[in-house]
Amino acid sequence: MDTSLTALFISALLSSTLLPGGSEALLILLDQQSVHDDITLLIVATVGNSLGGISTWAIGWWIKKRWQSKQHSRALSWIERHGAPALLLSWLPLIGDALCLAAGWLKISFIRALIFITLGKAARYMALLWLW
Repeated sequence: MDTSLTALFISALLSSTLLPGGSEALLILLDQQSVHDDITLLIVATVGNSLGGISTWAIGWWIKKRWQSKQHSRALSWIERHGAPALLLSWLPLIGDALCLAAGWLKISFIRALIFITLGKAARYMALLWLW
């Protein structure tokens, strides 16, 4: 993997955690340079961003395992009401991180979380590639 794809992967991974990142801008820049095809860019960005979302889910799962108190937040309410499909919104800044964390806290199954997080994040990157 060349350095531009590695940078995209790392940026997408960090963007999907509580850390700042700018994967969208990097994706668009790489797309405009036409060094890599759109499918490659989509896969690299989606995999990195999905892994970041799942790591946030894992943190929520781990925290819930350690702390048994039940504190409700808007994200917890959303996940309780809508279940795993609420993770389609995991691409949203800040809100998406909270949804992933809440899904782990509520022990949404790993496979269901992975599927919906990946679908949401792939849809966002496809929209960016299509719009630019």
